[in-house]
Amino acid sequence: MVNMILLALLSYLAGSVPFGLIIGKVIKGIDLRNHGSGNIGATNAWRVLGKGWGLVCLLLDALKGLLPVAFFPPIFFAASDPQFPHAFVVAGIATIIGHMFPCWLGFRGGKGVATSLGVLMILSPYGVLLAAALFFVTLGIWRYVSLSSMIAAIGYGGYELCRHLPAPFGPTSWSQSIFAIMIPLLIIIRHRANIGRLLRGEESKLGSKRVSQQDAVTQATIVK
Repeated sequence: MVNMILLALLSYLAGSVPFGLIIGKVIKGIDLRNHGSGNIGATNAWRVLGKGWGLVCLLLDALKGLLPVAFFPPIFFAASDPQFPHAFVVAGIATIIGHMFPCWLGFRGGKGVATSLGVLMILSPYGVLLAAALFFVTLGIWRYVSLSSMIAAIGYGGYELCRHLPAPFGPTSWSQSIFAIMIPLLIIIRHRANIGRLLRGEESKLGSKRVSQQDAVTQATIVK
């Protein structure tokens, strides 16, 4: 139990590194929390800082999901330990929660999509392929990153639960099934503001030219 707690804590701290905020401040001299959607994730970085830095943020957020899950569990558990498979799930959940609710930023972080992608590359490679396909198909049709992210998360969750049938909560699969329910639910909750904007027809589409007055000032500052 002590090892599992230490694993969760270490993974949470790794996930809580706010790469979007760091990139904005170090490279462009701005605080992403004061611009665009106010989110520190890759989508807001893309819109406020530009495509290049948005992609950098996406990559770093995905890596901070992938690396703790890949490397931390073997530090605390032997492969022969019955808890070894569940340790990867604990690391993944803690890392994503760290991104969503970082202690350094008053527990106000990103929405967890890129970090979840990194985690799933280890936990469920085929689930990643399905989620990615759903994301890009939805994005191609409607061009809403938020909607695409939520549909991808739900699709992954359904796939993962079906994969473990007829016993999704059996001795070896219960942690994966809990993950498949918990993480999509958290991603949807973190997108609740986006859901409201979608329902009102106010959500910005990818590539939209609509910017606020504050963001126009930001872009002018970056250009200078």
